[in-house]
Amino acid sequence: MSWNPEQYNQFKNIRYQPFFDLVNLIREEGLEHGIDIGCGTGEQTRILSEKFVEANFWGIDPSAEMLLNSKEPERENLHFRQSSVEDFIAGNKSKKWDLIFSNAALQWSDNHPQLFSQLLSLLSDKGQFAVQMPVQNENLLNQLLLELVQEKPFAGYLNGWKRESPLLSIDEYAQLLFENGLENIQLIQKVYPIISDTPDRLLEFIAGSALIPYMERLPAAQQVELIAEYKSRIQKAFPKFPAIYAFKRLLVYGRRGFEGSMVR
Repeated sequence: MSWNPEQYNQFKNIRYQPFFDLVNLIREEGLEHGIDIGCGTGEQTRILSEKFVEANFWGIDPSAEMLLNSKEPERENLHFRQSSVEDFIAGNKSKKWDLIFSNAALQWSDNHPQLFSQLLSLLSDKGQFAVQMPVQNENLLNQLLLELVQEKPFAGYLNGWKRESPLLSIDEYAQLLFENGLENIQLIQKVYPIISDTPDRLLEFIAGSALIPYMERLPAAQQVELIAEYKSRIQKAFPKFPAIYAFKRLLVYGRRGFEGSMVR
């Protein structure tokens, strides 16, 4: 997928709060080697490296555009490389990590039962797993978009292709973490409200993420048609502005080597 860093970063402040909420779950002791999967431009990886100064951090991202727009210089404990999560897993069969971290990235990967089990197998004896993902199948803008692309004429334009969320239920993630030996399990679904004055603002928010795969598959004229109809549906769904968009995210945390388990 081709990412536009400028479009994505229009909502930087909104996207940062769940990052900090996730970071607050991480414990410093025993943290020497950390990986940030889907690091984007690397700003959040830098924050991790500054908070946990004794750890060596790698940030990986499949998007060359994001990494090229990074203003984060590599340092002694901060490094970056272009890689998908699948390539990372394939190339790290023997290396163990004290922290596997991912903020709003793993929702773009399929088959979460396999993916999460593979990632969890890469944790060290006291490794921590901290992941945040938008709950796309429960978020209204995602629901509207998925409905739209399955209708005529857009289903025909896309040859029936659609991007459905791979997210599992909270129960299923809890079971995955438990089966892979994690303790102090915490699963938190939280609303991060977006207050918008216009439908355009809501459209801009999703244009930097969930709308991208559809835009890439359509010629310019069909893109314009899709956006116009999508904006119309947003206006119907939010008949009064300013409006609140209750954007739901899931925070997933657990670690090895500590007694006790908690799901809240």
